[in-house]
Amino acid sequence: MKHTLLFFSFCFISLLASSQTMPYQSNKEQAKNEISQTIDTWHEAAAEANFQNYFNLLTEDAIFIGTDATENWNKNEFKAYSKPHFDKGRAWSFKSVERNIYLEDKKGIAWFDELLDTHMGICRGSGVMRYENGSWKIAHYVLSIEIPNENVPEIVDIKKDIDSKLLETLKKQQ
Repeated sequence: MKHTLLFFSFCFISLLASSQTMPYQSNKEQAKNEISQTIDTWHEAAAEANFQNYFNLLTEDAIFIGTDATENWNKNEFKAYSKPHFDKGRAWSFKSVERNIYLEDKKGIAWFDELLDTHMGICRGSGVMRYENGSWKIAHYVLSIEIPNENVPEIVDIKKDIDSKLLETLKKQQ
């Protein structure tokens, strides 16, 4: 009897815990809509230079990787970089023109990729979202500039000196 009660208690606790980490198990489309809305709201906060709303949509351990090879920031570093832009009342304006969202069934994790209309032309954003305390937050975001394959040799030539110096520095750090 004691073992049966213990077993059922364990099952109940497991069920309760799993229901909290699987908010969208029964409705993936609703979860995808919530995720998409979160990303849109995040982009809108940057366009409106709303620093607080922008960073509230990131997890505390979030990582942002920018277009420059040196831009690999944790949340606090990204805040420090971004603050002067937001303080000027104009951060950046990214508008998603295509987005794909994928869900992990049991962990409250999603990942996505999107094509963006930006001041740099078409860029790609990709990221990881985590469901925390009843809402989706961005845990990891990567921004890259899209370069047509036929233009890659030109770009490689433009950045070869900078890349060479950075690679030398990075290899010394290993």
